[in-house]
Amino acid sequence: MLPTVNRILLAVVGAVLVAAGTVVLTGWWPLHGRHAPLLSEQTRNRYWHADGWWWAVLAALAVGVLLALWWLLCQLRRPRLQAVVVDTGDGAFAMLRGRALEEAVAAEAGALEGVAGCRVALRGRRGSPALRVALELEPHAVPADALAAVAGPVLTHARTSAGLPELPAEARLKVTSHRAQRVT
Repeated sequence: MLPTVNRILLAVVGAVLVAAGTVVLTGWWPLHGRHAPLLSEQTRNRYWHADGWWWAVLAALAVGVLLALWWLLCQLRRPRLQAVVVDTGDGAFAMLRGRALEEAVAAEAGALEGVAGCRVALRGRRGSPALRVALELEPHAVPADALAAVAGPVLTHARTSAGLPELPAEARLKVTSHRAQRVT
């Protein structure tokens, strides 16, 4: 969702800046020419002392500032889950580092037959984590077999070792690039 919001925000800001630049450079309405002041003395006196519409302008600016702060906080948020809550069985909870779980799943999945490499990212919330697994398959590997091996023993082992009732995962498969074999 965040890349979509970034693109929309960038498009809106770009369109506003292009329109403002065109208005300023051409001296078009409401500027009344290049050498005319932006606001005449009569206009400044009339609108400065009007009480009603300044609150609407200030409210719109405050909403704009709040939206900009929200966008900034979304940019600074870490996409990976730092820790997973593990129930120890005696009423207490332990914290499992997210990187440790990622590395364990990546090592186990990377050791499978036909897998050249594996990257794992832990997403979600502490109480309900989810995995994103990116498998790089060798040219001779069967994708269905590699996916079944990851979905079966690898995820079951990760789920039981972390004490989670469920661990949803998303797998992305990619085949390593290789040279074509020539037949003579």
